[in-house]
Amino acid sequence: MSAARVEPAAQEPFNRRTLFWGIFASLLAAAGFFLLSTYAPDFRQPGNGSATPLSKSGVGYAGLAEWLRLTGETPAMARTDQDLGTDMLLIVTISPESDPAALDHILELRQDLNTLFVLPKWQTLPLEEHEGWKMKFGRLPDPVVNQWLGRIANAKIGVGQSTVQQLDIEGQLVAAPDELQWVADEHPIIAAGNNKAVLTEVDGKPFYVLTDPDLINNAAIGNPDKAAAALDLIALLQPEKGQVMFDLTLHGAGRKYDLAKLLVEPPFLALTLTILAAAALAFLRGLGRFGPPRAEQRAIAFGKRALVDTTAMLLRRAGRLEELGGRYAALMRVRAGALLGAPQGLQGEALDRWLDSRDKDEVSGFTARAQAAGEAKNLTQMHEAAERLHDWTARRLGERR
Repeated sequence: MSAARVEPAAQEPFNRRTLFWGIFASLLAAAGFFLLSTYAPDFRQPGNGSATPLSKSGVGYAGLAEWLRLTGETPAMARTDQDLGTDMLLIVTISPESDPAALDHILELRQDLNTLFVLPKWQTLPLEEHEGWKMKFGRLPDPVVNQWLGRIANAKIGVGQSTVQQLDIEGQLVAAPDELQWVADEHPIIAAGNNKAVLTEVDGKPFYVLTDPDLINNAAIGNPDKAAAALDLIALLQPEKGQVMFDLTLHGAGRKYDLAKLLVEPPFLALTLTILAAAALAFLRGLGRFGPPRAEQRAIAFGKRALVDTTAMLLRRAGRLEELGGRYAALMRVRAGALLGAPQGLQGEALDRWLDSRDKDEVSGFTARAQAAGEAKNLTQMHEAAERLHDWTARRLGERR
């Protein structure tokens, strides 16, 4: 007695649930990569070695930002236009590499809001051996500084002509910076001598200009007296103690426009979500079969009508329809002669004359119809000529019977 062979059960090569989670993880990773690549540039520290509140170089202002955090509230960072519209003191630190158009945009948005503009002063070069460090090698040319100052106020800077050795900042005496940078002003907020100002107010607007950055930058914060005076200077411009905000848009933050953001931000966010929802529904619909399976059709269908339609289609694709009319007329000539009892041996024109003689109502009836079929150039003309030939033969047979 032989034992029956047991075939192993067929197994699917992939588990459907595993495949589904794999696809879901891939889509999630793709979406995360898209969002990170779109928004990552906005959160990078702009110009780490230049005059920004994130820079730890001598001309930067990271020390002031940290000093404000330790003595009060953590300062905010303005990265977008919405941030720039916040009602708090905004400190705009200008560097030679800043975007002039961005400064004009800030002036427009902050027309009625307290804003402190800090002018640039030094020319610097990056130190290759220390990332984020700067080496100063001289003052910026006066025309360069005046270009920035002219966008804010109708004034020009003066340099080195003040003999003041100390500056009075709210009763705090601090040493005047080297090569003091000032503007002419009859009513200075912080004076650098007679009719000379280091801190001045723009007429008609809540704008303040600090002409010499060495009073509040990292190099200044290293001095205890200047560090204390920096807080007094900011408190002077903001009587009601509150949070201070530094501008980053002037140094590139939020100024890089990307078409990809249109897909994930209003007003096009709704359209994006609609398209994703439609794609998800189509995907879910495609996971399962809907409706009965459709049987595979034959290349050539059964039946006389299907055979005729297939033959006509093949002739049309082959471009042989023009030759079909004459052949159909010859076929109908032979068929009509056989049905009407034509004498044997009659062919061609002789058979046409005999068939014409059977028609008492029309002269050359069959010949005219056969000639029209042979001259047909398209499917419509051929169809009409064939019907006329068929009707003529059917009518003659009816009369004979």
